[in-house]
Amino acid sequence: MTEMSRRELLCRGGMGMGALALSSLVGRALGAQDGVSTHPLASRAPQHPARAKRVIHIFANGGPSHVDTFDPKPMLEKHAGKAPSIEGAKNANNKGALAFPSPFKFRRHGQSGIEVSDLFPHVAESIDDLCVIRSMHADDPNHEPSLLLMNCGEPRLSRPSMGSWLTYGLGSENQNLPGFIAMCPGGYPIYQSQNWQAGFLPGIYQGTYIDSQHTDVEKLVENVRNRRVTMRDQREQLDLLASLNAEHRAARAGDAQLDARIQSFELAYRMQMDAVDAFDVTREPQSIRDLYGPGTQARQLLIARRLLEKGVRFVQVWAGKDQPWDNHDRINDTLSRLAKDCDQGIGALLKDLKQRGMLDDTLVLWGGEFGRTPTVQGNPKTGGRDHQASGFTVWMAGGGVKGGLAYGSTDDFGFQAVDKKVHVHDLHATILHLMGFDHEKFTYRYAGRDFRLTDVHGHVVRDLLA
Repeated sequence: MTEMSRRELLCRGGMGMGALALSSLVGRALGAQDGVSTHPLASRAPQHPARAKRVIHIFANGGPSHVDTFDPKPMLEKHAGKAPSIEGAKNANNKGALAFPSPFKFRRHGQSGIEVSDLFPHVAESIDDLCVIRSMHADDPNHEPSLLLMNCGEPRLSRPSMGSWLTYGLGSENQNLPGFIAMCPGGYPIYQSQNWQAGFLPGIYQGTYIDSQHTDVEKLVENVRNRRVTMRDQREQLDLLASLNAEHRAARAGDAQLDARIQSFELAYRMQMDAVDAFDVTREPQSIRDLYGPGTQARQLLIARRLLEKGVRFVQVWAGKDQPWDNHDRINDTLSRLAKDCDQGIGALLKDLKQRGMLDDTLVLWGGEFGRTPTVQGNPKTGGRDHQASGFTVWMAGGGVKGGLAYGSTDDFGFQAVDKKVHVHDLHATILHLMGFDHEKFTYRYAGRDFRLTDVHGHVVRDLLA
């Protein structure tokens, strides 16, 4: 048996006497009985046997064009420069505009023969592991409500995010790291931290933001190291603080925000060990780093895999704050650049997870908050596409979904979902099912009402399940 120093033992255990005194207090806020509780991020069993136990959500914020990526529409070529005369065109943004064929070619890949744009050659290599949903639809072609709908299940009001719900339900497999991490290079996206908020859930379940543009671990996670105080001294300081907080907390029963603040001190202390390792991709073999390729998107996808290996439950990987998939003009150039930045990294992630035996119980989700119009916005030679919520594409892989499946469809031009339509609420219900939860019974009581991620909507799309 390997011996550990007292310092290492304290750090890895992450709990001093003061923290132990807090466990029953924090536990009561989470529904524990008789003062017996586990850590609020302790791993918990789902409601029914799960196919997936962790999630990577690759969020292409801004709304990637489905007709240029995973939903080929040859009719656009046939009617190029003409106004499509179908019902969907009347309801779409930029109505009356001209059909705009994709400047990118689609090819069949894998045994399934699913067509994928040449923008994603590396992703296409794993097409037989992908479940491509071509019949997604949302409610509003504006970023703000659609971002909240996709991330939180509610387009207007403050609600817990999907990552927060899953972390609340399942906890984390590593109490030395947050259970839910959101990486977005260059700063916050539209609606900022509301996209990974805990809402009315205890604050410990909110996503932890990481500015993944940085390569230095100490910039990625600010103040991850304390160079002025030893770990032992920090532990003694936290024990004293914890005992004072426990006394303060005893007179304020049921204060979830206070519980979350108390817990954040402990988590920050414990992160000094595991965070440095998890975010340092130079510890990966050169062959793995070459597999993922260069650039910020590739690096944060590799970090995401490392976080999952360390037991983080939900990792969200965003396109950059200043580089969203919001291609209103010059779509040929901007979409090519965006896809090039992430294609190799996503393809590598899928292969890496599979060869490590992780893809079977890891759910990978790719997509944005909506799609884009099949008609041109601006000059047809240098134009782009406007927002569209009535029909778009997302895909999932691993975690119990049926690989090599193209599910549902939009109309001949790509304006709206017409066959086997899947609403965002249905997507959420299906994800929760894969993670071991009945979306109608997975609730949290707040302000006299039982809330859920899917509100009063949603159906599990069982055709997507392997």
